[in-house]
Amino acid sequence: MTAGEAAQFAEVFERLVSGVERVLLGKHHVIRMAFTALLSGGHLLLEDVPGTGKTSLARAIAQSVQGTSNRIQFTPDLLPGDITGVSIYDQRNGAFEFHRGPVFANIVLADEINRASPKTQAALLEVMEEEQITADGVTHPVAEPFMVIATQNPIEQAGTYRLPEAQLDRFIMKASIGYPDHASTIRILEGAGRRAHAVVIPAVVSAATVVELAALARTVHVDPSINDYVSRLVDATRTTTEVRLGASVRGALALIRTAKTLAAANGRHYVIPDDVKQLAEAVLAHRLLLDPEAEFDGVTPSSIVARILIETPPPGDRQAA
Repeated sequence: MTAGEAAQFAEVFERLVSGVERVLLGKHHVIRMAFTALLSGGHLLLEDVPGTGKTSLARAIAQSVQGTSNRIQFTPDLLPGDITGVSIYDQRNGAFEFHRGPVFANIVLADEINRASPKTQAALLEVMEEEQITADGVTHPVAEPFMVIATQNPIEQAGTYRLPEAQLDRFIMKASIGYPDHASTIRILEGAGRRAHAVVIPAVVSAATVVELAALARTVHVDPSINDYVSRLVDATRTTTEVRLGASVRGALALIRTAKTLAAANGRHYVIPDDVKQLAEAVLAHRLLLDPEAEFDGVTPSSIVARILIETPPPGDRQAA
């Protein structure tokens, strides 16, 4: 990526964010994180209480990139085939015909994913990793770009299942929308006569352009010192006494991929340590499995990542260019 390409990338990125901000007021940071995940070829996990705009975010992102969106409401009785699709016997043709499920869309909102059983949650593992569904030995690719925005209720709420570690590791980052601030709430109330789903976001780019932007983000330069820094951060999550399971190699790759996208979104064709620091909690914290005693003492994955960032010295001030 050249400096000129980085500047163009940043301009498109800001237009995408600004468009979605018309629907999700006062959530600039979360929207940037969502587009960073999309352009990094990853998926986003939102842990939030109901009514914070998760569905509006997914719909607005799909509209802004001229893509399709589907919403799947996860419930205890949901079956894997309800997500991926099923093969139905066609008597006229004398053969089974595959009927695609709601996962075949550009943006898929998996709402309250932790209310479904682990078996149903696992139906997303293949498509999130390989962007394809295999049914009856036949592979069906999903649309490009493809992104899952999954929401989960706080784990202490009744009727929820903890997401398996393998499932959590598929999400490139985890974030929270949260309630709007006072000023944003006032603006929302002023538009109370207009239904949220009635707001149409004008498309900023085509779905094909999103694929091209994602490919361009992968060409952002990463200095060897940045790779060393990320490796030391990830190693530290594995040696901390409060952690039973540290960040995986997939987590380290996710941190580099998202740092590249964030650098381009900021108009740079190279990654700096601040890019890594800004994304470390969102990318690494949800991948950590804590020791039960540490959890009892009030330790959180976010606090561990914050401490590791303080204890792990970044590369020198020399720009990685």
